[in-house]
Amino acid sequence: MTAHLSPATLPTLPQTVARPGYDRAVCGIGIVHFGPGAFHRAHQAVYTDDALALDGGDWTISAVSLKSPGVRDALVPQDGLYTLVTLDRTIGHRVIGSIREVLCAPEAQSHVLARLAAPATRIVTITVTEKGYCLTAAGELDTSHPDIVHDLAHPETPVSVIGYVVAGLRRRRAVGLPPYTVISCDNMTDNGRRLGRATAQYAAALDADLGAWVREYVAFPSTMVDSITPATDDALRQRVLDATGVADAWPIQREAFTQWVIEDRFCNGRPAWDKAGVILTTDVGAFGRAKLRLLNGPHSALAYLGGLAGAETVADAMTTPELAGFLERLMLQDVLPTVTPPAGYDLAQYAGQILERFRNPAIRHLLAQIAWDGSQKLPYRLFGVIEERLGQGLSISRPALVVAGWMHFVRRRAAEGAGLTDPLAPTLLDIGGRCDGTAADVDRFLALEVMFAPALATDTRFRAALIDAYARLGNGGRDAVLAAVAAL
Repeated sequence: MTAHLSPATLPTLPQTVARPGYDRAVCGIGIVHFGPGAFHRAHQAVYTDDALALDGGDWTISAVSLKSPGVRDALVPQDGLYTLVTLDRTIGHRVIGSIREVLCAPEAQSHVLARLAAPATRIVTITVTEKGYCLTAAGELDTSHPDIVHDLAHPETPVSVIGYVVAGLRRRRAVGLPPYTVISCDNMTDNGRRLGRATAQYAAALDADLGAWVREYVAFPSTMVDSITPATDDALRQRVLDATGVADAWPIQREAFTQWVIEDRFCNGRPAWDKAGVILTTDVGAFGRAKLRLLNGPHSALAYLGGLAGAETVADAMTTPELAGFLERLMLQDVLPTVTPPAGYDLAQYAGQILERFRNPAIRHLLAQIAWDGSQKLPYRLFGVIEERLGQGLSISRPALVVAGWMHFVRRRAAEGAGLTDPLAPTLLDIGGRCDGTAADVDRFLALEVMFAPALATDTRFRAALIDAYARLGNGGRDAVLAAVAAL
């Protein structure tokens, strides 16, 4: 009979499997986390596990699912333990112990609210994806969202994450307890400010004095997070069983690289996250801009140029010397000079880490997925680089080739009658269907003002570079793409 992961089976694990370096029984709960999906368990929970091993303290986690009982059902029989598999050239296995309690909010609402109101709770962290915050496109609280409508009418029985956060703060204020720090760990620009503004708006809608108290006393630090976390599947469960000798209902896998940057603004203490590798800073935005240009932009370059050349994943594309060489030149010669480094941060080293991550054969990051939503991503990831280089009178031939690659990608999808995952899909497919392989194709795309701002679209240098790049890519086939990237 197969044994299952639990505190009782921890001593039986092979010495190659790392396990919690602290006594879980004496560490109280100090963090409530909403949204204990794969990313949280591969990222924030691991940093907290490290901090507990290094400095101890009552900083274990109460993990709260807002809807599904799946995580609770998997982890409660394991006393919150689970296996983290790090995917690198050498595969690592480690049991994480920082989650001490797992709750499903709809089935344990009073318990969740009591945990938020407990004096020991000093931090609330969140990973619910951007849509889970119930915000408008402008980043304000969406008071017409059904969950917010419900919570404003029934504030003591919330369903939204903001409703829960404020219900806990309201209880704490009523009995004279200090507030907790609320930390968004979702990939939203300026996530702390947006969450703080929406939380104060919601609180003020209930009670003007409560809203003022939230604005004055509650800390909402902004963050940046980064680590590729593929989904758990049965193959991973079998790999963990083979490596550890025990069954794990919900192990997690992640690349070896991980980064967490937090604005150094807390109102009620924190774990020793800094000792565990978390970067505390006054300028999270600088790290976000570095990631956007040095990681996300090159990701898009591989998605379109690598995809046209027949590669399936990022690692596949990086095994092609022409593509790997082009990407390195793009990053180091074109992009890196446009990035202002955060204080004390080595951008060249960061760029090197990114290139190593791209080469990681253990991570299957599909180019087809990265290619989604190109009309939304490229302006943020690449156009700033192009504009700055134009402003300095520098060549934009390599960045322009990426944009031209996207144009060929759209043209190919239209020619094949394939769908396109993009908010502008109908318009783009119409443009792609009218392309004939000439310079006129570039003008058809440049006329798309929602993507190309007039100042950029009418810049003759930009247009000329795009026309040249589009022609270099020929019919968008493998041979033409590899010749084009090798020449630049």
